[in-house]
Amino acid sequence: MEIIPAIDLRGGNCVRLYQGDYDQETVFSDDPLGVAERWQAEGGQRLHIVDLDGAHTGNPANLAAITAITGRLTIPVQVGGGIRSVETAAGLFDAGAARVVVGTAAVADPQLVEDLCRRFGSERVVVALDARNGLVAIRGWTEMSEIGATELAGRMRDLGVERLLYTDISRDGTLEEPNYEATAALVRDSGMRVLSAGGVGAAAHVVRLIDTGAEAAIIGRALYTGDITVAAALAAARG
Repeated sequence: MEIIPAIDLRGGNCVRLYQGDYDQETVFSDDPLGVAERWQAEGGQRLHIVDLDGAHTGNPANLAAITAITGRLTIPVQVGGGIRSVETAAGLFDAGAARVVVGTAAVADPQLVEDLCRRFGSERVVVALDARNGLVAIRGWTEMSEIGATELAGRMRDLGVERLLYTDISRDGTLEEPNYEATAALVRDSGMRVLSAGGVGAAAHVVRLIDTGAEAAIIGRALYTGDITVAAALAAARG
């Protein structure tokens, strides 16, 4: 299992939200590049960046910070938040991103997802399924759709998507543990590669995620609070 530290950007700072609530924000650092370099130095195998401003407005707003990070790191970086056009995705690839993560567009503009897979290759496109009570949330988790995560996964698979990022919003930022059952069901029912995000707060959580069949664990708040280290997560992932 791959261990992927996460950086959420808002207003140029590294922040974490509680259950996706923009009013429950904790600022952990005003130096995103320094944090990114730390996660790489500690052994992070890939970096996950979310432009929260972009996710909310549909217009990426932290490109300078993202470019600074991709220009300095040697591990691959995947970026999400506000990617709602081919041009925006192309700009992020030009800025050094290895993958783009698309959420809202999977619901609102599935043709875009298909276009991204065809133009850039399915390996470079990840679809985020951010679910609350089984339904997918969009626009920075501020709106709910009427489609379930499993149903949307099937639609994305038919468009050429190979990899999903699954988050149970109710677990995000809580450190209480991921939703193992929903993760395992998505892996089983979709037949796709699944990255798990939200809820990891201890090495034991990583161990249990292995049994779900998830390809990777994306870890955010727990790294910032010190509840888990990259090294401990890596050791747990190795079994």
